[in-house]
Amino acid sequence: MTIPDSNASNQEKGLFRRLRQGLSKTRSSLTGRLDRLFLGKKEITEELLDDLEEILFTSDIGVATTQQLIDSVQEKVARKELKDPEKLKTALKEHMLSFLDVGEVEHPSPGPGEPCVIMVIGVNGVGKTTTIGKAANRVRLEGKEVLLVAADIFRAAAVEQLTIWGERVGATVIKQNTGSDPSAVAFDALTAAVARKVDVVLIDTAGRLHTKINLMEELQKIHRVIGRKLPGAPHEVWLILDATTGQNAIAQAKTFNERFGVSSIILTKLDGTAKGGIVVGISGELGIPIKFIGIGEKMDDLRPFNAADFVQAIFD
Repeated sequence: MTIPDSNASNQEKGLFRRLRQGLSKTRSSLTGRLDRLFLGKKEITEELLDDLEEILFTSDIGVATTQQLIDSVQEKVARKELKDPEKLKTALKEHMLSFLDVGEVEHPSPGPGEPCVIMVIGVNGVGKTTTIGKAANRVRLEGKEVLLVAADIFRAAAVEQLTIWGERVGATVIKQNTGSDPSAVAFDALTAAVARKVDVVLIDTAGRLHTKINLMEELQKIHRVIGRKLPGAPHEVWLILDATTGQNAIAQAKTFNERFGVSSIILTKLDGTAKGGIVVGISGELGIPIKFIGIGEKMDDLRPFNAADFVQAIFD
């Protein structure tokens, strides 16, 4: 007979409570309006579906994903499978969950004795460096050695910030003087990582507007140099997106994915926005898995993304 671990159960409940609290603005914006729309309605009319489409679209779920949701509902209504507006909410919940249930993107594995190299990219101000620090802490808690690479050498503040995170979580930081070649920093870091038998390498890069071709090419150079040093690397490419930017995040994700083959997305600042529906839009349109979500400033507020928990936190 297995005795339930009450501490673990209480911890899970506490984490879900914080997730639900972090998503309160999104829940109010989306589910609150859905409840008001369905209240007192006896049947699903064209007018109701038009109002539903507007709510989904203005919740930053995205044009394509909203259309897929509406088309699916209309098909069920036409086949008489869906008649009650109250059950419409459940149907939406199930469809959103299906969009979010994205399998991992295939990526190469490190060779024997080689570190897992993760390149972290994104536009300015999305919280890359802070996210790397929190991710490094998770790696350290798993008992693994992690090396942080300050390849954002155009901003002295970024190097300093990463250094502070390294000290905080007990991770070595490889850095050079401001103005150095970021590709050279990454190359030297991988040399050190192999020599020290490090488990994970997290490479911080300078913020790049996805619309600036020359700046994106600098990122691609780092990507190429990493691959020359360790064939198959980077093994993962994490794209950091700011949830408060809403549908613009989808445009960013499309451009970065075309150039780098993004393996995972990390969505930050979900606790400060009503635009959490963007999570559904990104998964629905791009099929890229969400690895972590940021729901606060604390070290453990970078949470592994769980689709079922996310949908429940918004709808229930």
